[in-house]
Amino acid sequence: MAQNQRGDYRKHETLFGEFRHSCLGRLIITCGILGILALIAWITNPSEQTMRQEMDDNIRQWIQENDSLNNDWIDDAVLNTGFIFTAADSVNTPEQEKLLEQFDKHNRLEYFNHDLFSTMHIYNSFHIEGKRCGIGFFGIVIPTVNFNDFLLREGPMRKDYNQPIIRNTGEEEYFGENPDLGGVFRYNGE
Repeated sequence: MAQNQRGDYRKHETLFGEFRHSCLGRLIITCGILGILALIAWITNPSEQTMRQEMDDNIRQWIQENDSLNNDWIDDAVLNTGFIFTAADSVNTPEQEKLLEQFDKHNRLEYFNHDLFSTMHIYNSFHIEGKRCGIGFFGIVIPTVNFNDFLLREGPMRKDYNQPIIRNTGEEEYFGENPDLGGVFRYNGE
């Protein structure tokens, strides 16, 4: 091959190809994609009515699912993820209906719209400043609450002033096989 027939070693890219491989081009393309996602998030942001319906359903599922065991955060996250795709049973036991009435009496849900997403907060005498119990974006409502966030009864929170809050963990003290509980029952040897 003669020296004058080698050609040039340039790639001869199109103007769009050069723009796509430049730093400014990549930045503009990334901003465009994020802008489109933001527009979709703004359009599909759940309304207050949708958030209330979904959170009421999630609260019903928590009340129906409660089995007196204290779950850790992993169990709560798995249950909340499952609640996104399932609905509560339409038939409640009288005990569950009573808990739902007590929930409505002692708790308040409030909706906040943040343009690209929305949140729902629960207010009660234990969460005075409110606690986020659900977040909604892209048309999906994700619960972030667990059964312990609900105030289903009222009573004393402290034994005395400046004492720690009484937390009922559900664990009972075990006194042994034959406890002495103050001599209420006396054995007279028969």
